[in-house]
Amino acid sequence: MKVNLKTLSDSLGLSRTTVSRALNGYDDVNEATRLRVIEAARELGYHPDPTARRLATGRAEAVGMVYPFGTGDLGDPRLGEVVAGMTERLGESDLDLIIVSARQNAELETYRRLIEGKLVDGLIVARTLVDDPRIRFLQARQFPFVAYGRTNSPTPYGWFDFDNEAGARDAAQRLIAFGHRRIGLLSAPLTMNFAAQRRAGFISALQEAGIQPEASLMIECPLNRTGGYEAARALLELAEPPTALVVDNNLAGAGAFRAIVESGKQLGTEISLIVYDGVPPDVASSHTVTSVVQSTGESSGRVIAELILATIAGKKPEPRLAQAHIEPGDTDGPPR
Repeated sequence: MKVNLKTLSDSLGLSRTTVSRALNGYDDVNEATRLRVIEAARELGYHPDPTARRLATGRAEAVGMVYPFGTGDLGDPRLGEVVAGMTERLGESDLDLIIVSARQNAELETYRRLIEGKLVDGLIVARTLVDDPRIRFLQARQFPFVAYGRTNSPTPYGWFDFDNEAGARDAAQRLIAFGHRRIGLLSAPLTMNFAAQRRAGFISALQEAGIQPEASLMIECPLNRTGGYEAARALLELAEPPTALVVDNNLAGAGAFRAIVESGKQLGTEISLIVYDGVPPDVASSHTVTSVVQSTGESSGRVIAELILATIAGKKPEPRLAQAHIEPGDTDGPPR
């Protein structure tokens, strides 16, 4: 027999209001009563009706992430790891993660529907832009949110990000130390904040070494394998191609790797390659691609979830900046 709130409250000799508030963690119920209610609920097998609970608390018990999916995203293991970490941590707090696929150039309308429909308690903004209208929209609405990345917003907000400049600078400095002077860079669209930061770090490393950055060796390409493949081919077909290549994301990196293999150039000697977040083993085959490695996607996801939980609770969490490091492989070395 299903145990409802009335049955539970009758068994305890308490009002339904007191039992409900005890189960929902309100601080006007003393600790002894709260523990007594929780224990009785466990023994009787009581499970609150989710619809009634949402009506009572005024909360959706869900966090949303609006994501403008492209075809390449569905095969991005990094994204899957981050989502898994967020889902696990939010689940520990009895919250669901709702991922909403938005039409291109219509994200703000999706944000508006989620907020006005009270479908989520907070939002996670992914793939932040240098100048991001989503951040401004949420700040104007004073709606709880955190971002997976930084922007140029002058108004502080909660975010988790990596030191993108430092990671790209380290990659370029490694290649310069090997003796490379013609180093190419494949960037995601530079409207994306991480891409702009990584490009800045790459350029600063060249300038510090007295190398003049060449615009022809720095290509902005779509954030997918096809974009990386075509951009790498264009560099390899130059009259004076680069002797080394840095790719600022793993999706384009997989395409660049394939282009190099098809060109017949020997990785690590005829051309060096470093990819942010690496190249999956099923693509890299017998190679281990030298990578700029960030903390696992799952641990990053858990940190982002912690930030949004604090924000929903009315706190102002400190932004988190994580570091990356170079993980050597067999795809880079001194130029031939």
